[in-house]
Amino acid sequence: MTDRSEDGAEPSPRRRGQGELEAQVLAVLREASEPVPVAWVRERLGGALAYTTVITILTRLRAKGAVERERAGRSFRWTAVADEAGLAALRMRKVLDAEADRHAVLASFVTGLSPNEERLLRELLAKAAEEEEG
Repeated sequence: MTDRSEDGAEPSPRRRGQGELEAQVLAVLREASEPVPVAWVRERLGGALAYTTVITILTRLRAKGAVERERAGRSFRWTAVADEAGLAALRMRKVLDAEADRHAVLASFVTGLSPNEERLLRELLAKAAEEEEG
């Protein structure tokens, strides 16, 4: 038996968010051993997305610095240069860059961290400072 809405219509498929699609495209690209064309990415995603949708996601990821492209004839081949953590960091940087009061944003972010997250952040900052000095 199929779930139906009150009006008897079939439920529409769950719509994925932009971030979810970006993460999926990035994961597929990271599986590739060499730069790949859009059609390869689309096929690995199951083939249900429109070709233009895949190009749009790749273009957005390129603008964020998460992927690179190289010319291959009249089209491009794509390569991941960031993983999912890198993509999340790029998003965080974009949000931070859009705010006028960076101090307030960072202070608010830090006060929302759990004790374990705060400890990890302190360790990462200490490690980054050591690398900068040495």
